Amino acid sequence: MGKKRKHSETTQAVAQPKKEEAAPERPARTLLGWKDKNQVEDDSPIFRNKEKLLVTCSRRINYRYRHLMLNLVTLLPHCKKDNKVESKETKGATLNELVELKNCSSCLFFECRKHKDLYLWMAKCPNGPSVKFLVSAVHTMEELKLTGNHLQGSRPILTFSANFEKDAHWKLLKEMLLQIFETPKDHRKAKPFHDHVFVFSIVDDHIWFRNYQISAHHNESDKLPRGGLDKMTLIEVGPRFCLNPIKIFGGSFGGPTLYENPLYVSPNQIRALEKKKKSGKLAKKVKAKTRRKMHEMSNPLEPDEFADMWKD
Repeated sequence: MGKKRKHSETTQAVAQPKKEEAAPERPARTLLGWKDKNQVEDDSPIFRNKEKLLVTCSRRINYRYRHLMLNLVTLLPHCKKDNKVESKETKGATLNELVELKNCSSCLFFECRKHKDLYLWMAKCPNGPSVKFLVSAVHTMEELKLTGNHLQGSRPILTFSANFEKDAHWKLLKEMLLQIFETPKDHRKAKPFHDHVFVFSIVDDHIWFRNYQISAHHNESDKLPRGGLDKMTLIEVGPRFCLNPIKIFGGSFGGPTLYENPLYVSPNQIRALEKKKKSGKLAKKVKAKTRRKMHEMSNPLEPDEFADMWKD
C-alpha cells in the first residue's frame, strides 16, 4: 500500500494560487506575412515571405483577355482565383473584402470595357497603393505557339530595365511588380529552383512584359560550371502584353492620386478621332460632287450637229 500524504503537504498544494490562463497575444500582420514581436525585438534575420495574390476579372470579359488571365494564373503558383466581379463604382470595397476573405495581400483585377478595352488594376490591400493600367498588344500562349517551355510552378527570376530607376513613380511600380510577381521561396506549390525569367522593360513610357525559358545544352557528364552564362540561351515562352500606366492611387482601388500620366489618351478618344477622319472623307466626296456639277453648269457643251441625224 502507498503512503498517505501528510496534511501539511495537502494544505500547501491547495494554497498555491492558480496561474491566469490567458490566450497568447496575436502577432502583428505585415504586407508580407506575420511577424512575432519577440522576433522583431531580437532583430532576427529569419522572415518568411507569405505573399498571396488574388486574381479575378470583371463580367462580360473578352475570351482573349480571359485566356491572358489564365496564363498568368499558371505562371504564378502563389495566386488564388475567384469568381467574376461586377465592374461598378463599388468594386473597390468588394475586392478589398474578397482579398481579406481569401487571406491575400495583393490583387490583380482585369476589367473589360465595351468588349474591347482591357484595364488592369494592381493593388496592395488593404492600405494601398494601387495602379491602373491600360493593357494592349496582348498575345496569349495559345496564339504564339512558341518553342519555349518551363516547369509549371518554378520560381521566376525578375529582371528590370535601367529606366525603372529614372523617376519616383517608376521606382514605385518596380517595387509593386517585384512584390506581386515574385513567388515566395517556401511556398507549398512552388518548385525550389529557377528555370525562367520575367522581363519588364520600359519603351516609350510603356511597360513591356516577356517570359523566357533559361535553356542550357549539356549532357549529364558535362555539366555547366557555376556562372557559365555564355552557354545559356533564352527561349521565349509567352504570354506578351504591354502596360500603359494611367494613374497611381494612394489607397487600395482608390484614394488620393499620387501620379497621373500626362501622355495617356483613352481608347474612346482614339476611336472618336478615327470616326471624324472617316466623316471627313464623306464630306470631301460631297464637296467634289457639288464642284463637278457647278463646273458642268458654268461650262456647257456645244450642241452636236449630228445629234438629230438618226431620229427620223
